[in-house]
Amino acid sequence: MSVENETKTYDLSKVHGANLKLLKEIDRICRKYKIKYALDSGTLLGAIRHGGFIPWDDDVDVVMTRKNYEMFQKVVRRELSEGMTFIEPNQYHDGKAFFDFVPRILYDKSQKFAESEKMAFYDEKISKLWVDIFILDALPSGKVAKPLTKLMHCVVYGLALGHRYEIVYSDYKGVMKLFVGVLSNIGKLIPFQVTYKVWNALCKMNANRKTPGYFYSNYAPNWYYVEMERAWSDSVKTVPFEDTELFIPEGWEHCLQQLYGDYMKLPPKEKQVPEHSDMEIKIYG
Repeated sequence: MSVENETKTYDLSKVHGANLKLLKEIDRICRKYKIKYALDSGTLLGAIRHGGFIPWDDDVDVVMTRKNYEMFQKVVRRELSEGMTFIEPNQYHDGKAFFDFVPRILYDKSQKFAESEKMAFYDEKISKLWVDIFILDALPSGKVAKPLTKLMHCVVYGLALGHRYEIVYSDYKGVMKLFVGVLSNIGKLIPFQVTYKVWNALCKMNANRKTPGYFYSNYAPNWYYVEMERAWSDSVKTVPFEDTELFIPEGWEHCLQQLYGDYMKLPPKEKQVPEHSDMEIKIYG
């Protein structure tokens, strides 16, 4: 869900303030336990192009390799400051609902979506401001193994869609619409917790192999083309970000080129609007 057909924007200073608190908290925990993380997607773009947040951006993203995520997963709940909540993909609607495969840290005193049946279905958790935590998993390089790995992830994602509040079929075209329809209907017959365990096993399938690269295993399937060599992601470095310093991957430019092409070019003015909410985001503290 996003702000549609709107060219107006609003003061995002409180939103950026809350998002910066979330990022600083992740940074604090990761430094304490020597866990490597990096800014990702629009947050990485903001660090490079703006020295902080993209002025009109209303969300934040970080990325970790599987090994680092698992270390983070073990300590985050006991370490998080009051007012923030760690949520995993199998924790919506008593573990029966699927939103996506992305773990998040929520800023509890916030609201970015209006109350609705959909928000209630997801226990109001997706109505909060959050940090997306993307995960890099090993990707084999073989001509058969690489596309097969991605195809298996696509199939599991399609099965998981059977537990979404709703599927917007207009988002898909041609054979993809049929693919989603068939898999999601099969997926309804499989408890989501089972599908989630299959997804987890699939993510770790190549963990012990010395593959040359990674892919973002919990991106949506239409973004599976983004790949990172190990040398680009295993090493991180700090850059200025607002009033602090945060980590980015050594190969940050390769990531941004794949995601945005000419990443230093600003989008048209009409595209410079918040895209991750359906209302003016409220921050309560």
